[in-house]
Amino acid sequence: MWLGAALFFSAVVAPGAFAVMRSYHLANASEMAGAVVNRNLSAVNISGFVIGLLLLLTVFVPLRKGISRAFILETISLVVLVAATSVGQWVIAARLRALRVGLAIPIDQLPATDPQRVSFNSLHAYSVRALGIAMIAALVAFVCCAYRARPIVR
Repeated sequence: MWLGAALFFSAVVAPGAFAVMRSYHLANASEMAGAVVNRNLSAVNISGFVIGLLLLLTVFVPLRKGISRAFILETISLVVLVAATSVGQWVIAARLRALRVGLAIPIDQLPATDPQRVSFNSLHAYSVRALGIAMIAALVAFVCCAYRARPIVR
């Protein structure tokens, strides 16, 4: 479910918010769209963190046949999911918020070479990568979980 929410956020919510806000030609359209996207990204990151932790707690329950490669890969993927969403939320997003608070004007009104805009763009790229890594880890964990859950046919 989390992977679907993260995909929906990335493919629909974020681009849609910016497209709709800009279509109204408001002076602060990007700031408003950014606020909507940030709010939704927080929900995606926090839910990914919580779901990843819950899955990590339950991953050891069905160990009937011992430890397999799928189990190890699933566990590592869940750790990566938890790490990527927590870094995305409590490190990268926190720095982005702090940067925005310190600005007197909207970020998109700063020159491209302004150190604060360069820093913002860099942090934004890290945020996108963190979410992408979390989504790949979630997919790997899902596939491994499905593989481990399949019945043995004899």
